Amino acid sequence: MAVPTAYSNKTARQIDAEAAQWAARMDRGLLEPDQEKQFLAWLGEDVRCMGAYGRMRAIALSSERARALGPDFDPAAFESQTGFGAMFRAALPRRRLLQLGGAIAAAALVGVTGTWQVLSHRGRFATGKGETKVVALKDGSVVTLNTASEIQVNYTETMRSVELVQGEALFDVAKNKARPFVVSAGDTNVRAVGTSFTVRRLDAAPVQVLVREGVVEVSKPAIDSAPVRVSANSMAVAQDDSDSIIAAKPIPPAQLHRQLAWQTGQIAFEGETLAQAAAEFARYSDTKIIIEDQALAREEIAGLFKATDPVGFAQTIALSLNAHARIGEGEVRLAR
Repeated sequence: MAVPTAYSNKTARQIDAEAAQWAARMDRGLLEPDQEKQFLAWLGEDVRCMGAYGRMRAIALSSERARALGPDFDPAAFESQTGFGAMFRAALPRRRLLQLGGAIAAAALVGVTGTWQVLSHRGRFATGKGETKVVALKDGSVVTLNTASEIQVNYTETMRSVELVQGEALFDVAKNKARPFVVSAGDTNVRAVGTSFTVRRLDAAPVQVLVREGVVEVSKPAIDSAPVRVSANSMAVAQDDSDSIIAAKPIPPAQLHRQLAWQTGQIAFEGETLAQAAAEFARYSDTKIIIEDQALAREEIAGLFKATDPVGFAQTIALSLNAHARIGEGEVRLAR
């Protein structure tokens, strides 16, 4: 099965619903050959399908599967021994796994190391460079951490609180009006009831909130002002240590898809400069991209690239921009 690289016209909610149906079918037993073909075809329809299916598996594991393992089951020990691929294999009976030949696991990994943490309602969760992690919370919400990211989860009887200490995370929030879901990033709060959104908090950059489904409210608790409502396919920006929240603005679906490409281990560019691209790759790898030509650094680029392969990116860009890529230890230099 080829790794999907395109987006369909389906909404995230439609894909999640289809993923839940496939997860339920897997739990009922072996798929018939024609069903297996349908499953593989569905996975190839959209780059979001694999992530959606994985989230549904995480939710299932965090509830019924964990209880079925008995009172001696240790989620922490399980997570430390089991990576993304191993969990995916556990979801497939042996006969079906052999038939698929590992293609699904290969497509799922697509360059970013993935791990899972389940049955959580409080604690610290983090990723290193080039890693992602899916955290399935006890209320049914799922948090997907991007590279070099950290969250602190603290659920109470009346509030579901998550602090984004650094990095970027996607929050798929289970609906519960009695217990609001609040993400704090510095002095900025993002409040939701049931929705899907990302929050990005990087050094020397404003906090960015991108809503995929539903509505959230962005506020600064220290400021006595009305929160900014951000609806689906919109983005808001809040500067740390500032009183201002830039009003929500709609973004085209293509831009939304590009900004969520990290879920499949990719980075998407559309008009960014080469210097900006090099800075983005630095989030995912210790291999530095050094641009020796300032005019080259200002060149605009476009494309979809593997997040953990800065060398491959540099070589591709060198060919397209009539430049040279020199690979050294821990670095790749670009010049004309």
